[in-house]
Amino acid sequence: MSIGNSPEEDSQSDIPSVPDGPSVGESLRQARIEAGLSVEEISAATRVRAPIVQGIEQDDYSRCGGDVYARGHIRTLARAAHLDPDPLIERYDAEHGGRPAPTPATPLFEAERIRRAEPRRPNWTAAMVAAIVVVIGFVGFTLVNGDDKGSGNHEAAEGSTPQTSKPGTKPGHSKDTEAKPDPSESAIAAAPRDKVTVLVDAAEGRSWISAKDHNGRILFDGLLEKGQKKTFQDKQKIDLILGDAGAIQLMVNGKQIEDEFRPGQVERLSYTKGDPEAG
Repeated sequence: MSIGNSPEEDSQSDIPSVPDGPSVGESLRQARIEAGLSVEEISAATRVRAPIVQGIEQDDYSRCGGDVYARGHIRTLARAAHLDPDPLIERYDAEHGGRPAPTPATPLFEAERIRRAEPRRPNWTAAMVAAIVVVIGFVGFTLVNGDDKGSGNHEAAEGSTPQTSKPGTKPGHSKDTEAKPDPSESAIAAAPRDKVTVLVDAAEGRSWISAKDHNGRILFDGLLEKGQKKTFQDKQKIDLILGDAGAIQLMVNGKQIEDEFRPGQVERLSYTKGDPEAG
């Protein structure tokens, strides 16, 4: 007669049960489709390579490089598709033997250092000194060149052509004392009639955006954190994709766009020189 559980019963009780429902990969794939994002778009937004995204959506984690990286990719992809990552992480742990014991930080970084080790350690001090010398030389050349010409060029917006500064600037005037306007506000204030100018403001929250000119050239493709702004300018047309349109405020050719987008809504928009009057 024995009292208590046997070792076999204790070991079985430690095995986590796999919950019912769609797998982690199926859940991520469905959420991506509902968000209106392709594999390439969500790869660009999260910086997770497309083959890894495709593998995870098929519940193949062999390309992730281990459980730690797999959990990180799952969490990143879920957030980009507006999905709560915690249930997916729990399901992943249940399907792969549970969450491992915490690994000390030092061995983890040592292992990473061994994988990326080179024949000899780089001389960071010399590299830093060289970088500082290059930066100082570039700044000095820019200032001298600007003084010789008596005028300076600045970039009004991404994808636009430089504009020459006003001729009233004196060569000996210190540029450090001049008030530098915000590039986004300057571009909107100018709003030349022969170009289309679009200001994207992530005023309400974080959102992935993509912007292209009339030739299809990518002007920007990535995430805007809450409060960040981007200005784009082209001779004919700006094409936009907003991953979370509800978080975005738009200014087109110096005028506020009054469209009310819902949170989490994906919008594909195009604006030309005549907008917003041209609709």
